[in-house]
Amino acid sequence: MHPIEIIIIIILGSAFGSFFNVCIYRLPAKKSIVFPASHCPECSVPIPIWLNIPIIGYLISKGKCKQCDSKIHWHYPLVEFITPVLFLLLYARLGISIPFFQYLILFSFGIVIFFIDAFHQIIPDSLSLPLIPIGLIFSLLPMSSISFRNSLLSAIAGFLLFFLLSWSYMKLKGQMGLGGGDIKLIAGIGAFLGIAGLIFVILVSSIIGIITIIIIRHDLKKHFSFGPFMVIASILYVLYGIRIIDLYISLFI
Repeated sequence: MHPIEIIIIIILGSAFGSFFNVCIYRLPAKKSIVFPASHCPECSVPIPIWLNIPIIGYLISKGKCKQCDSKIHWHYPLVEFITPVLFLLLYARLGISIPFFQYLILFSFGIVIFFIDAFHQIIPDSLSLPLIPIGLIFSLLPMSSISFRNSLLSAIAGFLLFFLLSWSYMKLKGQMGLGGGDIKLIAGIGAFLGIAGLIFVILVSSIIGIITIIIIRHDLKKHFSFGPFMVIASILYVLYGIRIIDLYISLFI
Protein backbone atom coordinates (compact mmCIF):
# COMPACT_ATOMS: atom_id res chain seq x y z
CA MET A 1 0.00 0.00 0.00
CA HIS A 2 1.48 3.32 -1.07
CA PRO A 3 1.68 5.89 1.80
CA ILE A 4 0.51 8.78 -0.38
CA GLU A 5 -2.51 6.80 -1.57
CA ILE A 6 -3.32 5.89 2.03
CA ILE A 7 -3.22 9.56 3.10
CA ILE A 8 -5.41 10.58 0.16
CA ILE A 9 -7.95 7.85 0.94
CA ILE A 10 -8.09 8.89 4.61
CA ILE A 11 -8.64 12.55 3.73
CA LEU A 12 -11.22 11.81 1.04
CA GLY A 13 -12.91 9.18 3.21
CA SER A 14 -13.29 11.65 6.08
CA ALA A 15 -14.66 14.30 3.72
CA PHE A 16 -17.11 11.81 2.22
CA GLY A 17 -18.12 10.79 5.74
CA SER A 18 -18.98 14.41 6.51
CA PHE A 19 -21.10 14.55 3.36
CA PHE A 20 -22.78 11.26 4.24
CA ASN A 21 -23.85 12.84 7.54
CA VAL A 22 -25.56 15.58 5.57
CA CYS A 23 -27.42 12.94 3.55
CA ILE A 24 -28.36 10.97 6.67
CA TYR A 25 -29.89 14.07 8.24
CA ARG A 26 -31.50 15.70 5.21
CA LEU A 27 -32.76 12.91 2.93
CA PRO A 28 -35.39 11.57 5.38
CA ALA A 29 -36.55 15.17 5.90
CA LYS A 30 -36.73 15.65 2.11
CA LYS A 31 -34.31 18.58 2.27
CA SER A 32 -31.65 19.59 -0.24
CA ILE A 33 -28.26 17.98 0.39
CA VAL A 34 -26.56 20.96 -1.27
CA PHE A 35 -28.18 24.07 0.19
CA PRO A 36 -27.99 25.57 2.72
CA ALA A 37 -24.46 25.02 4.01
CA SER A 38 -23.82 22.90 7.11
CA HIS A 39 -25.67 24.24 10.12
CA CYS A 40 -26.85 23.22 13.57
CA PRO A 41 -30.06 21.15 13.30
CA GLU A 42 -31.45 22.84 16.42
CA CYS A 43 -30.70 26.57 16.01
CA SER A 44 -29.85 26.61 12.26
CA VAL A 45 -26.71 28.69 12.84
CA PRO A 46 -24.08 27.95 10.14
CA ILE A 47 -21.15 25.84 11.30
CA PRO A 48 -17.77 27.62 10.90
CA ILE A 49 -15.27 26.04 8.52
CA TRP A 50 -12.85 25.12 11.32
CA LEU A 51 -15.60 23.24 13.14
CA ASN A 52 -16.62 21.45 9.95
CA ILE A 53 -13.38 19.46 9.78
CA PRO A 54 -14.32 15.76 10.13
CA ILE A 55 -13.85 14.37 13.67
CA ILE A 56 -11.54 17.25 14.65
CA GLY A 57 -14.43 19.73 14.57
CA TYR A 58 -16.43 17.45 16.86
CA LEU A 59 -13.57 17.23 19.34
CA ILE A 60 -12.93 21.00 19.29
CA SER A 61 -16.59 21.78 19.92
CA LYS A 62 -16.72 19.02 22.58
CA GLY A 63 -19.74 17.52 20.87
CA LYS A 64 -21.91 20.60 21.33
CA CYS A 65 -23.15 23.49 19.21
CA LYS A 66 -21.22 26.65 20.15
CA GLN A 67 -24.34 28.77 19.68
CA CYS A 68 -27.18 26.89 21.43
CA ASP A 69 -25.14 24.31 23.37
CA SER A 70 -27.25 21.43 22.00
CA LYS A 71 -25.49 18.09 21.74
CA ILE A 72 -24.21 16.89 18.38
CA HIS A 73 -25.49 13.37 17.75
CA TRP A 74 -22.93 10.59 18.24
CA HIS A 75 -23.39 9.25 14.73
CA TYR A 76 -21.66 12.29 13.18
CA PRO A 77 -18.11 11.45 14.36
CA LEU A 78 -18.83 7.73 13.97
CA VAL A 79 -19.68 8.07 10.28
CA GLU A 80 -16.66 10.32 9.73
CA PHE A 81 -14.50 7.62 11.33
CA ILE A 82 -15.87 4.42 9.81
CA THR A 83 -16.00 5.82 6.25
CA PRO A 84 -12.22 6.22 5.79
CA VAL A 85 -11.65 2.95 7.70
CA LEU A 86 -13.89 1.03 5.27
CA PHE A 87 -12.31 2.80 2.30
CA LEU A 88 -8.85 1.78 3.55
CA LEU A 89 -9.91 -1.83 4.09
CA LEU A 90 -11.29 -1.88 0.57
CA TYR A 91 -8.06 -0.40 -0.77
CA ALA A 92 -6.01 -3.02 1.10
CA ARG A 93 -8.22 -5.73 -0.41
CA LEU A 94 -8.36 -4.56 -4.02
CA GLY A 95 -5.86 -1.75 -4.57
CA ILE A 96 -6.75 0.98 -7.05
CA SER A 97 -8.82 -0.93 -9.58
CA ILE A 98 -12.24 -1.03 -11.20
CA PRO A 99 -13.64 -3.33 -8.46
CA PHE A 100 -12.27 -0.87 -5.88
CA PHE A 101 -14.33 1.99 -7.31
CA GLN A 102 -17.27 -0.35 -7.87
CA TYR A 103 -17.44 -1.34 -4.21
CA LEU A 104 -16.50 2.14 -3.05
CA ILE A 105 -19.85 3.26 -4.44
CA LEU A 106 -21.66 0.31 -2.82
CA PHE A 107 -20.04 1.07 0.56
CA SER A 108 -20.87 4.77 0.27
CA PHE A 109 -24.55 4.16 -0.44
CA GLY A 110 -24.54 1.44 2.21
CA ILE A 111 -23.26 3.72 4.98
CA VAL A 112 -26.01 6.26 4.36
CA ILE A 113 -28.68 3.57 4.03
CA PHE A 114 -27.52 1.89 7.26
CA PHE A 115 -28.07 4.96 9.43
CA ILE A 116 -31.22 6.26 7.72
CA ASP A 117 -32.93 2.89 8.00
CA ALA A 118 -31.70 2.40 11.57
CA PHE A 119 -32.97 5.82 12.67
CA HIS A 120 -36.11 6.24 10.53
CA GLN A 121 -37.04 2.72 9.30
CA ILE A 122 -37.01 3.86 5.68
CA ILE A 123 -34.72 3.39 2.68
CA PRO A 124 -35.19 6.30 0.25
CA ASP A 125 -35.63 5.36 -3.41
CA SER A 126 -32.92 7.89 -4.22
CA LEU A 127 -30.45 5.54 -2.50
CA SER A 128 -31.75 2.07 -3.35
CA LEU A 129 -32.81 2.42 -6.99
CA PRO A 130 -29.56 3.93 -8.39
CA LEU A 131 -27.63 0.89 -7.15
CA ILE A 132 -29.31 -1.32 -9.76
CA PRO A 133 -28.16 0.52 -12.94
CA ILE A 134 -24.79 1.41 -11.40
CA GLY A 135 -24.12 -2.24 -10.56
CA LEU A 136 -25.16 -3.30 -14.07
CA ILE A 137 -22.93 -0.67 -15.69
CA PHE A 138 -19.88 -1.75 -13.68
CA SER A 139 -20.48 -5.37 -14.73
CA LEU A 140 -19.96 -4.27 -18.34
CA LEU A 141 -16.53 -2.77 -17.69
CA PRO A 142 -13.25 -4.64 -18.26
CA MET A 143 -11.91 -6.41 -15.14
CA SER A 144 -15.32 -6.20 -13.44
CA SER A 145 -15.75 -8.63 -10.57
CA ILE A 146 -18.89 -10.18 -12.15
CA SER A 147 -20.41 -10.56 -15.61
CA PHE A 148 -23.38 -8.55 -16.86
CA ARG A 149 -25.51 -11.70 -17.01
CA ASN A 150 -24.65 -12.56 -13.42
CA SER A 151 -25.39 -9.00 -12.32
CA LEU A 152 -28.73 -8.84 -14.13
CA LEU A 153 -29.96 -12.28 -13.01
CA SER A 154 -28.93 -11.58 -9.43
CA ALA A 155 -30.76 -8.25 -9.36
CA ILE A 156 -33.92 -9.87 -10.73
CA ALA A 157 -33.64 -12.89 -8.40
CA GLY A 158 -33.14 -10.70 -5.33
CA PHE A 159 -36.08 -8.49 -6.21
CA LEU A 160 -38.45 -11.38 -6.96
CA LEU A 161 -37.45 -13.35 -3.86
CA PHE A 162 -37.99 -10.45 -1.45
CA PHE A 163 -41.16 -9.36 -3.25
CA LEU A 164 -42.65 -12.85 -3.00
CA LEU A 165 -41.63 -13.15 0.65
CA SER A 166 -43.22 -9.81 1.43
CA TRP A 167 -46.37 -10.64 -0.56
CA SER A 168 -46.72 -14.06 1.10
CA TYR A 169 -46.31 -12.58 4.57
CA MET A 170 -48.91 -9.92 3.80
CA LYS A 171 -51.37 -12.60 2.71
CA LEU A 172 -50.81 -14.54 5.93
CA LYS A 173 -50.47 -11.72 8.46
CA GLY A 174 -52.16 -8.80 6.74
CA GLN A 175 -49.04 -6.64 6.77
CA MET A 176 -45.84 -6.26 4.79
CA GLY A 177 -43.06 -8.60 5.89
CA LEU A 178 -40.39 -6.58 4.08
CA GLY A 179 -40.57 -2.93 3.12
CA GLY A 180 -40.36 -1.71 -0.44
CA GLY A 181 -36.97 -0.22 0.34
CA ASP A 182 -35.61 -3.63 1.36
CA ILE A 183 -36.87 -5.16 -1.89
CA LYS A 184 -35.17 -2.50 -4.02
CA LEU A 185 -32.01 -2.61 -1.92
CA ILE A 186 -31.53 -6.36 -2.32
CA ALA A 187 -31.91 -5.92 -6.09
CA GLY A 188 -29.18 -3.29 -6.03
CA ILE A 189 -26.93 -5.47 -3.90
CA GLY A 190 -27.50 -8.34 -6.31
CA ALA A 191 -26.50 -6.15 -9.25
CA PHE A 192 -23.20 -5.36 -7.51
CA LEU A 193 -22.34 -8.75 -6.00
CA GLY A 194 -23.82 -11.38 -8.30
CA ILE A 195 -25.56 -14.63 -7.34
CA ALA A 196 -22.88 -15.82 -4.90
CA GLY A 197 -22.87 -12.47 -3.13
CA LEU A 198 -26.67 -12.34 -3.10
CA ILE A 199 -26.92 -15.74 -1.39
CA PHE A 200 -24.23 -14.75 1.12
CA VAL A 201 -25.94 -11.45 1.96
CA ILE A 202 -29.38 -13.03 2.41
CA LEU A 203 -28.05 -15.79 4.68
CA VAL A 204 -25.69 -13.66 6.76
CA SER A 205 -28.08 -10.71 7.15
CA SER A 206 -30.84 -13.11 8.22
CA ILE A 207 -28.57 -14.70 10.83
CA ILE A 208 -27.47 -11.31 12.16
CA GLY A 209 -31.07 -10.10 12.18
CA ILE A 210 -32.34 -13.14 14.09
CA ILE A 211 -29.55 -12.84 16.67
CA THR A 212 -30.30 -9.14 17.11
CA ILE A 213 -34.04 -9.77 17.55
CA ILE A 214 -33.29 -12.37 20.23
CA ILE A 215 -30.80 -10.15 22.06
CA ILE A 216 -32.97 -7.02 22.14
CA ARG A 217 -36.18 -9.06 22.53
CA HIS A 218 -37.84 -7.17 19.71
CA ASP A 219 -41.62 -7.43 19.38
CA LEU A 220 -42.17 -9.07 15.99
CA LYS A 221 -45.46 -7.21 15.61
CA LYS A 222 -43.53 -3.93 15.40
CA HIS A 223 -41.50 -2.65 12.45
CA PHE A 224 -37.91 -3.86 12.30
CA SER A 225 -35.19 -2.38 10.09
CA PHE A 226 -33.55 -5.06 7.96
CA GLY A 227 -31.54 -2.75 5.70
CA PRO A 228 -28.62 -2.28 8.13
CA PHE A 229 -28.06 -6.04 8.28
CA MET A 230 -27.98 -6.30 4.49
CA VAL A 231 -25.43 -3.47 4.41
CA ILE A 232 -23.24 -5.20 7.01
CA ALA A 233 -23.46 -8.52 5.14
CA SER A 234 -22.58 -6.82 1.83
CA ILE A 235 -19.48 -5.23 3.34
CA LEU A 236 -18.46 -8.54 4.94
CA TYR A 237 -18.83 -10.31 1.60
CA VAL A 238 -16.71 -7.81 -0.30
CA LEU A 239 -13.94 -7.70 2.31
CA TYR A 240 -13.94 -11.20 3.78
CA GLY A 241 -16.49 -13.29 1.87
CA ILE A 242 -14.04 -15.89 0.57
CA ARG A 243 -12.43 -16.32 3.99
CA ILE A 244 -15.81 -16.67 5.72
CA ILE A 245 -16.99 -19.25 3.19
CA ASP A 246 -13.73 -21.21 3.47
CA LEU A 247 -14.00 -21.14 7.28
CA TYR A 248 -17.58 -22.43 7.11
CA ILE A 249 -16.56 -25.24 4.77
CA SER A 250 -13.65 -26.25 6.99
CA LEU A 251 -15.83 -26.30 10.11
CA PHE A 252 -19.07 -27.85 8.89
CA ILE A 253 -18.41 -29.67 5.62
